[in-house]
Amino acid sequence: MDTSSTEAKLANAKSVLTTVASVAGTLMLARSVALDFLPRQFQEYVFFNIYRFFSRFSTQLTIVVDEYDGFVKNEIYDAANVYLGSTISPSTQRLKVTKPEKENDFTVKMEQGVEIVDVYQGVKFKWVLVCRQVERRNFHNRRDFNASLISETRSFRVSFPKKHKNMVLQSYFPHIVKEAKSIKREKRTPKIFTVDYNNRYGNPWGAMNLDHPSNFDTLALDMKVKDTILKDLEMFVKRKDYYVKVGKAWKRGYLLYGPPGTGKSSLIAAMANYLNFDIYELELTEVRSNSHLKRLLLATANRSILVVEDIDCTIEFHDRFAESRNAQTRRNPPENQVTLSGFLNFLDGLWSSCGDERIIVFTTNHKDKLDPALLRPGRMDVHIHMSYCTPHGFKVLAANYLGIKDHRLFGEVEDLIRATEVTPAEVAEQLLRSDEIVTVLNELIEFLILKKKKKRGDQG
Repeated sequence: MDTSSTEAKLANAKSVLTTVASVAGTLMLARSVALDFLPRQFQEYVFFNIYRFFSRFSTQLTIVVDEYDGFVKNEIYDAANVYLGSTISPSTQRLKVTKPEKENDFTVKMEQGVEIVDVYQGVKFKWVLVCRQVERRNFHNRRDFNASLISETRSFRVSFPKKHKNMVLQSYFPHIVKEAKSIKREKRTPKIFTVDYNNRYGNPWGAMNLDHPSNFDTLALDMKVKDTILKDLEMFVKRKDYYVKVGKAWKRGYLLYGPPGTGKSSLIAAMANYLNFDIYELELTEVRSNSHLKRLLLATANRSILVVEDIDCTIEFHDRFAESRNAQTRRNPPENQVTLSGFLNFLDGLWSSCGDERIIVFTTNHKDKLDPALLRPGRMDVHIHMSYCTPHGFKVLAANYLGIKDHRLFGEVEDLIRATEVTPAEVAEQLLRSDEIVTVLNELIEFLILKKKKKRGDQG
């Protein structure tokens, strides 16, 4: 009886396997015929309905996160791309690693078709990157130019128990976005953006890595000035909720004024390196009109420093009365003109409300030439006088260039610096002239003596 029962079970199992194999073969044949002879739209309709039918019996839900929503980049996709690279487990057998030139860290990302499991609040999420080749398309609208270059579509598929859908949308996805921003801030290298003023379409800003080594330890600035700037920057980046509470745009304006060579550019680079902010360098004399200026400002990103150098030299920009006089003498003022009123409107209005953590730095050699409308708080909140070199500044430069903190000739050098108007750039140039410390310091003393005599001669 046991032998007969076993043979019966084997026969039934064989019958079931034969039936399953037959059905599977039939389905594979039907799928092959469908792919070869049926229109693509019909195929998608049939397969979608088959998937929808079987999904009714599943306890899992799958959310598709496409790279683009139309022609707009999907923030969730970008965030997941960064976030998942930090959650890859040791058991992962394949991944993608990149390192742009001059970047400090490697970037780890998911590879196509590889499943990564993430656990959040005790719930298991299965992520898969899906890439699909698409035909290139030609667009007649210039704003769609970038889309015409895309040769594949990319998306993430994340599967999880259906009952956690609300938690995913309200907590998990926001968590991914927040974590991705934190990861980017830690790994990113600050960049400097300059304008291609002939670019009429697409993003007008071009970027390169900010390789400037300047930092607050190496700046030849008075200690009180350094402390003031650092405390102000630290307070600014921590006060997002405060700015929201009082209804003000999260931005801060700085005015750096003083003679050439006093370290304005080095201070800006130090601020960018300290905050890990990008720099956008704007040359107002090259901007064609207020509308062109608006386009440039709206294309800047958050956590950035907008630099407007030598604002006192901008044509007809430092004086509102010049603007009024020109308007009276011309029946039809030219459109290719940036006006002070237009610039102030952008600073106070649309641009300032279209982003967060923006710092605006204006530089000038002649503060007295600027219109008072530019100088008021809310536009230029902090005024920093970049003075001539001081004894403290000289010691910082000596430590940077010569690697020394004290020397028997320091006293004579410091006395001459107090009596002479010499810029940090001039002192630094002298310190580069030789590798012999005594030789360099003696030549610096000679340079300062000649500078002092020349000053007396000019005054006489």
